[in-house]
Amino acid sequence: MGYAIAAAALAAGHKVTLISGPACLPKPVGARFVSITTSDELYREVHRAIRKCDALVMCAAVADYKPAKVQHRKMKKQKKSFALQLVPTQDILASLSQRARKFLVIGFAAETHDLEKYAAKKLREKNCDAIVANDVSGSETGMESDENEVTIFFRDRETKKISRAPKKIIARELVKIFEKMFEKSLTKKS
Repeated sequence: MGYAIAAAALAAGHKVTLISGPACLPKPVGARFVSITTSDELYREVHRAIRKCDALVMCAAVADYKPAKVQHRKMKKQKKSFALQLVPTQDILASLSQRARKFLVIGFAAETHDLEKYAAKKLREKNCDAIVANDVSGSETGMESDENEVTIFFRDRETKKISRAPKKIIARELVKIFEKMFEKSLTKKS
């Protein structure tokens, strides 16, 4: 979805920085591409990019947890049990101060149940301007599909549903919505 949104934003004439982990997708032509492999790298690159952005679209979290200890060499197999200790990753959305923000923050919520409840909660707790939520409990839309179906939750408690369609089409609709949100935010500031 992130690659589709980057391509749609480029097609609409916007400058785009795409921060991405390893993917088998072609890089959108014209985007500034930043390659990352860890959640810490993502945190650093997002905070670098927001210095010069009008909108930050966070399509997915890298992971909620990471290994407490990283081995730099292959661990040899042993006959005894092994336990992997995980620690929470930095919450990038929560780290963005709303008071000093001069850009829109759009988060995503991939949910398997209670979509509306969790999306609304994330919108409030992460101080986002909007949350794009999708149900990932099935295989026909979402992460491993070329199609998606989303509901956008806004701060004013309005919602907008985009029915099942190819991600490219959904991305174009999302970019139009983000543009309107940005224009509206400029009017409020003047």
